[in-house]
Order: sequence, then structure tokens, then C-alpha cells
Amino acid sequence: MNLSWSTRLMSNAVPPLSESEQLRCAVEQKLVGTIAAEPTRATRADLYLALSQVAREQLAERWVRTQNADRNNKARRIYYLSMEFLIGRAMNNALSAIGLRDQTTALFTPPGPSLEEVMECEPDAALGNGGLGRLAACFLDSMATVGLPSWGYGVRYEYGMFAQSILNGQQVEKPEAWLQDRSPWEFPRANKHHTVRFGGTCEHHGEWAEWHAADSVEAKAFDYVIPGHGTDRVSTLRLWKAAAPSEIDLGAFNTGDYQRAAEFKNRFENISWVLYPNDSTSAGRELRLRQEYFFVSASLQDILERHQAEHGTFSNLAEHVAIHLNDTHPAISVAELMRLLVDDHAMPWAAAWDQCRRIFSYTNHTLMPEALETWKVTLIQRVLPRHILIIYRINQEFLDEVVRLYPGDIDLMRRVSLIDDGGGHDKDKRVRMANLCIVGSHRVNGVSQLHSDLMVQTIFADFARLYPERFHNKTNGVTPRRWLAQANPALSTLLDDKLGGKDWRLDLDRLQELRASADDAAFRTAFAAAKRGNKLRLANYVARELAVNLDPDSLFDVQVKRIHEYKRQLLNVLHVITRYNALLDGSARDYAPRSVIFAGKAASSYHMAKQVIRLIHDVAAVVNNDPRTRDLLRVVFIPNYGVSIAELIMPAANLSEQISTAGTEASGTGNMKLSLNGALTIGTEDGANIEIRDNVGAENIFIFGNNTAQVNAIRQAGHQPLALYHGDPALKEALDRIDTGFFSPGERSRYHDIFNCLLHYGDHYLLLADYADYVATQGRVDALYLNSDEWQRKAIINVAGMGPFSADRTIRDYANDTWHIDTN
Repeated sequence: MNLSWSTRLMSNAVPPLSESEQLRCAVEQKLVGTIAAEPTRATRADLYLALSQVAREQLAERWVRTQNADRNNKARRIYYLSMEFLIGRAMNNALSAIGLRDQTTALFTPPGPSLEEVMECEPDAALGNGGLGRLAACFLDSMATVGLPSWGYGVRYEYGMFAQSILNGQQVEKPEAWLQDRSPWEFPRANKHHTVRFGGTCEHHGEWAEWHAADSVEAKAFDYVIPGHGTDRVSTLRLWKAAAPSEIDLGAFNTGDYQRAAEFKNRFENISWVLYPNDSTSAGRELRLRQEYFFVSASLQDILERHQAEHGTFSNLAEHVAIHLNDTHPAISVAELMRLLVDDHAMPWAAAWDQCRRIFSYTNHTLMPEALETWKVTLIQRVLPRHILIIYRINQEFLDEVVRLYPGDIDLMRRVSLIDDGGGHDKDKRVRMANLCIVGSHRVNGVSQLHSDLMVQTIFADFARLYPERFHNKTNGVTPRRWLAQANPALSTLLDDKLGGKDWRLDLDRLQELRASADDAAFRTAFAAAKRGNKLRLANYVARELAVNLDPDSLFDVQVKRIHEYKRQLLNVLHVITRYNALLDGSARDYAPRSVIFAGKAASSYHMAKQVIRLIHDVAAVVNNDPRTRDLLRVVFIPNYGVSIAELIMPAANLSEQISTAGTEASGTGNMKLSLNGALTIGTEDGANIEIRDNVGAENIFIFGNNTAQVNAIRQAGHQPLALYHGDPALKEALDRIDTGFFSPGERSRYHDIFNCLLHYGDHYLLLADYADYVATQGRVDALYLNSDEWQRKAIINVAGMGPFSADRTIRDYANDTWHIDTN
């Protein structure tokens, strides 16, 4: 990069600079004045920091204008509360939003680094784990793009969840220190902090109480600007960092007790260290509760402070404030808002409760009862003594309402109560946080049509009977800016040419126009070339990082998501082993060359998920090193899956594995991103797979296995995995090879637990019940892939059918139906 324009910029004797020259000068000025780096000797990291400062300035100007406009208009705002915001790298999105992407690409040319190489210097923001956090990030992008006055609130985790590495085939967790060099995209707000209290006792004064806390922590604000696309609007993601009331215990330090001095600081600041601290211990559970309350309390104090400054009263709070709870992690918000209004701002209880129920809305993300968050009453009593009293009062008034509607129905009262009575034992009583969300909200939604239907038929059936008008569906969506325009420039350029411009990025329904091009041979050829280029890029990454060679002409079979038994990565492994066995014994017929690609993290305490990761590596070691099969089958696990790696994998995928047990996946968003990038889905009738099928056509997707009703029938009749094992020779051979140590010769008993879980402990997620149909359906995948023209035709139709899965559509639905904010 030849930066030589500063003298021209400062001279009045030369013609004005072009836009590209001004950009070059701006980067040079940041290198010298902010980074203190000599332009001709600047490293890639220097260039990244300088360019980020240039983009940051423009975003800051837009942000200030946005906030002034909202403040002057006394706008009704949506506040989105989430424990996760998996925003990924910011540079590419920022440059695209402010219209500098093409200019910066032209600026960074040989012999210097390319823009892509410069952007590689940015670490992923480690603020989330998986789909929940990525959904929240897509929503913030769409809120800004469609013009909503919006704020996101979360925690500024110093280390995120963990960085995943693989050692001897096993997951190893390391701190993900993404903030070690500070993020150039955050704006510290030195004058914006709130005190969050814990423990102590309460002194009652009629309806309100005085909370005498045992300790407190300061929540300090750091803002990330979230730019809209096609608009100057910029939204805010405000993250809270925990800080001790004093930096250290100076008395302890001065007496030489340095350890106690440091412990004082760490005891408070560990709240914002790590996403989802391990809750398998009592200390971990308490820390997690403190973490949830910390971010909720700071956020609600901030919201009320802003509202009071603009309106001077809380009587109109619900007219100007909408708060959305992304899953149950922020559920304590209901009690906290009541505390703030009643105790701190002297609002009568009834008036405060009326405001509360009009302000909150709640998204549920699971159908599994065991995944619904609960907290021991004794823990909340110790950590949040005022809130447990508020929860009990809310519960009593709610149950009084239930009695009026259904007098004498004690079982109903027990089922819907906010308090699980623990069988009558005080030490076992628990607060049901989902119930608190439902009772305290005016709208509750699921995230796919199937999920929303099942939600009111199963886990929340009683509440749906009490409040039928409260439940509705909002199918998830993804932002086409990041997940197609930015992640897949080859396909995006092709779409720009075919659709006559870039406006499809803001109106994804325009993709429907591609259907006619599916029968255009020239377009199919160009489409296939774009896909192959993306596959070659991924293959180069895998070769460089993992020393595994993938054939870019093979079928890229992709399953990338959190490792969990219900997501059934193990079913995928069983198919890989079955395919390998068939290649060895000569029974394979018309198999397409296939590269099976896995990625995802297992929770640190989740033994079975970690075993699946290890099995994938052991199978890969055998398959990839067998000269008899390696030209037809390769297996690879890409470690430390996150947004940036997803942006590399999604555009390269041919086949999208969405194979959860029917009735367990709420929606999925990976399925949408993969289809948007031209992958065909193999999946069960679960989550949004059903809606994808309805939009792309049943003939353009591979649906297999038992549906939700059939799954329930199998369980009620009594699943018989041993009968399936003995009745299917291919299945038996695959399982026996796992159990007898074929893939782990140095430790033949390594996978006894997997074998026993499937055959002797019930096969809870019905892998064996779906195995035969899954393998047969994979055969249909092979046959189609070997017919290249037909495969490309169906892939194009998949892209064309993805218009309804834009997060912009989802957010407009929320705005109109839930938050009551005009998007016109």
C-alpha cells in the first residue's frame, strides 16, 4: 500500500483529491496520528487499526445524529435484552454499511496486503455461543436497517465462552481473550455506570421495601455501534463490565496481604469474565445468577434513567418503552422492573404491574422442559432477597387470578405456579423463570411455526389456555448483508448482475426472480463456478490449518452447530462409518466423492458431546489415511467454530445437515444461512426445516425420518433400539466397530458409553429409529450430485426461496405485532 497523499491533502495549490485519495489520506493520518506507525512500515495490524478508526469516525457521526433525532422525537424504543450477541468481526460490516467496501478493496493492493488479509487481524467478538447469540446480532442489524429506535443490552465478557482447540482428538478449552488488545469498535462511557447490589436484608414499608444490600458492584458501559444498511441510522449495543467499588482493598495491600487485596477486586469483577460460567457447582450457579441479574439491573436502570430524562414521569413508560427478553436469561427483569418502580420510584404496586405487563415480551427458544431455566428459591433468597419477595407476590396475585378462572383446579395451579414446590421440601423449591416471563409479558412467541404450535400444545399448554391471545409465532431470520453479501462475494456479484443491482440486500424477496434462471444453462454454469471458488477457498484453509486435503469437486457435506445429543452429530458419524464400510466391502454403488465437514463446540462439562468430537476425530484418522477410500471419502473437524469460520464454511457447502430429532430444534438459523448460500438441506421435519421446504418445494430438499407425531408414538409404544440393531446388518456393523475399538485401537473400550447409550440406555433422541431412512436419503443425495445440472438447478431454487427468511421480515413482524413501533 503506497501512502503518499498527505502533502497534497494539506496543500491548496493542487486540485482536490478524489474520494479514493481522501480515503488513502485518512488512513495515513490515522497511522501517524493515532497508531503512531510509519506508513511505509505499517504492519497488517497497524493498517487494520487505522482503517477501523476511519470507519469508526463515520459511524460515530451517524450514531450521534441518530440519538439526537430519537431524543428530540421522544421516540418509542425497543430494548433487546440478551445474554449473547455473537456479532463476529465488525470491519467488513462497517465498511459495507458506510459504502466504503469497494474503495478499501481497491486501496489495499499488491505489493501490500489485501483488504481480506487486513481484516483477518480482527478477532471475533466472543459475546455468544451459538444460534441464540447470532440471532440477536442479526436482529440488531435488521432493527437499524428497517429504522427502529433500538438498543441491545448485554455483558462485555472479557473471555467469552472459550476458545476450542483439539489435542489428540479431544476438545481443549482455553480462554478466548478477544479483548486483550482492546476493541477499536467500542466506545467506553466513562460517565455511564450503575450500581448493582446483592445479598443483605429487606425492611418493609407497606407496598415497598428498603433493601439493605450486603455488597455491590459497579456496571460500566461500553457501546458498540450497529450500523443500518441503506440508511444513516445506527443502533447501539450497550455492554456492561463489572468493576469493584474500589480497585483493590488498599488496607490489605498495605499490610502485605496482596492476595486478599486482589481477591477483593476479583470477587466483583469475575461477573463479566466468562460467558455462561460452569453451573455444575454451587459457586458456578451463584455466579451465573449474579451475572444475569447484573446485566438486567444495569440495563433497566439505564432505560429508566433515559426515559425520566426525556419525559419526567414513569406514568407513560409503557407508551415509550418496549423490552424484549431473548430466552429466560433476562427473566429476572420482571422482578427488577417492579423493584425499581415500586421501591426506588414510589409507584403503587398495581400501577407498576400494569406498566410491566405492557412493556415486556418474551421469546422462547426450547421445547425441552429440562432446558427451561429454574433457580433454587434458597439461592435467590440469599443473592436477591428483595426479588424473591416480589416473585412470591406476583405469583400469589397470578394464582388468585387462576382460581377465579378455574376454581378448585389445584393441579392447574401447581403446574402454572411460578414456584415449583419441590415436593413440599423448602430446600428443593425452585423459581420457574419461563413462567415468570409469561406472566410478566403481554406477548410470548416461538421461533418457527412448528415450534410455536408445539409450545402451546406441550410445555406452555396451560398458559395458552389462560392467555390464548398472548402466544404467537415469529419465525427466525438471518441478515442477508453478512450471510450472503459479505460472506459470499462471488455469489453476490452474480446476483447483482442477474437482478440488476444490489437492492436485494434490503429486499430479499427479490431472490424469487431467480427461479426462472434455474433453467438457464449459462447461469447454472456461473452459479457452479461461484460455488467451486468458495469450496476451493475452504479447502485451502483446511489444508493450511489442519493438513487435510479436500477435493473441491467432491460433495461438501456440512454439519456446523453446537455439539449436542439432540442435534445428532452422532447420526452423521454413523452414516460416515456405514459409507466407509460399504466402500471397503464393495457394496457401494454410485457414491459421489464426499467431504464430510463438522464444526462446533461442546459445553465444557458435557461428557457425551465431547465423546462425539473425539469419535469424529478417530473416524477421520482411519478414513483419511486409508488409501482404499480416501479419494471417495474424507472427514474433517474444523476447531473453534464461530462467526468468521461460519462465513468461510457456509458459502462452500453443498449439503446442509439439519438432522435433529423432530420436535427438539426450535428453529435453527444455520439451516437458513446454508440454503441462502446455495446448499441443499438434508433434514428432519423439525424447526424451520418445514418452512424452508414449503418455500423451496419438497422436491428441492431431502426430508427424512420420523416426524414429531411419530417420535411421540415411538416413545409411547416403547422404543426398541436393540431390535433395530439386530435387524439391520449395516447398522450393527457400524455400531460394533465403534464399540470394539476399530477406530480407537489403543483404547478399545473408549466408546462403550456411546454404544451403551444407544442400545441399552434408551437411545433417547431416536438415532437408530431414523438411521435406515437417513442412509437411504443420503443415497438420493449421491444420485442427484452426480447429475450436476440438476443439482445446480435445485440449488438455485433454494436460494430463490429464501426471501421470507430475512431477519428484516422477522423484525418488521415483531415491530408491528409485538413492540407496536411503526416501520414505515
